[in-house]
Amino acid sequence: MTPPPTPPTRTTRTEVVWQVVRFALVGAVNTGTYYGLYLLLGLRLPYLAAHVLAFALSMVGSFFLTSYFTYRTRPTWRKFLLFPLTNAANFVITTVGVYVLVDLLSVDSTYAPLIAAAAAIPVTFLLSRTIMLGPDTTRTRESLTETVASK
Repeated sequence: MTPPPTPPTRTTRTEVVWQVVRFALVGAVNTGTYYGLYLLLGLRLPYLAAHVLAFALSMVGSFFLTSYFTYRTRPTWRKFLLFPLTNAANFVITTVGVYVLVDLLSVDSTYAPLIAAAAAIPVTFLLSRTIMLGPDTTRTRESLTETVASK
């Protein structure tokens, strides 16, 4: 007789803290990947084409790092197709943030993007966490062990 499936486990506070740390590391790697690809592609392509292609490629890499490393979950097509929403949310928040900081609060435009980007991190984290650990993900101790062990 097969034992009943293990119910999904609750994420502990410590796990969430480590997810935030891994999320930040993936963000740093993604930024470096984007910039490196941008520079490399810029040797052969116009800057805007290099930007778009580098952005798309780094987003794909970011998806897999976020899936396997940050949240330790299996990638799915649904997650892959929803993942760009995290970048869209980041873009909207940082764009509005820069405008508010510079035009309404008179913050120096040199520092405004950094402040706006920092403000976007919690929202982007929560959105990516919702996408990666959403309703189609059954998180059990066994599934997490399988995901980590399969690497």
